[in-house]
Formats: sequence, structure tokens, C-alpha cells
Amino acid sequence: MVSEPLSYESGLTGVFAALADPTRRAILTRLKGGDATVAELAAPFSMSQPAVSKHLKVLEQAGLISRSQRATARLSHLEAEPLRSAVDWLMDYRAYWAESFDRLDDLLEDL
Repeated sequence: MVSEPLSYESGLTGVFAALADPTRRAILTRLKGGDATVAELAAPFSMSQPAVSKHLKVLEQAGLISRSQRATARLSHLEAEPLRSAVDWLMDYRAYWAESFDRLDDLLEDL
């Protein structure tokens, strides 16, 4: 089987691919506090602004951020709606694990 190179797309696959990187998760956490420039987002990291811009591009392609121009600054803005599909998908597994733990509790009571 030949695997294709990883592409960052919108939808659930894109969201999980974007969230797989700790730097991108940290950027999203920072953006919960409000819009920020690339320089502001790059400040806590030991990486260049172009490297942070690459992370921003992945987040934008996944629909997790939007970018706008204000005067000379390019601002990044959190778009949390795509996270809803990830949460919904994960919630299905929460129900599965709750049921599994209930069965385990029943088994332990029987023992």
C-alpha cells in the first residue's frame, strides 16, 4: 500500500491533525485570550516567526483559526466551532468507556 503525504484539510481529520502538535495546541490556548499577531504568538517559543507562521497555516487550513488584517498587523483569531466535531466524536467514546466501567463494576461485585 502506498501512503499519500499527510495533508491538512478541513473537517475532523484536519482538526485532529492540527491538534496533534503541542505548539499548535499552545497557540490555540493563547488565542482563547483574544486575537494576536504572529510576533505575539511566537514570543513564548524558541522558534522563528516564519516557523510559527507555518503552524498558523495548518491551523487555518483546519478551520481552527481565521486571519485578518488590521492596519499593518495580521491578526489570528480562534475559530472554536470545528472543535465541536472533535468533541462530538470523542463523546461517543466516553459513552463506550462509561459502559465498560459499569460492566467492570458489575464483574467486581460478582467476584
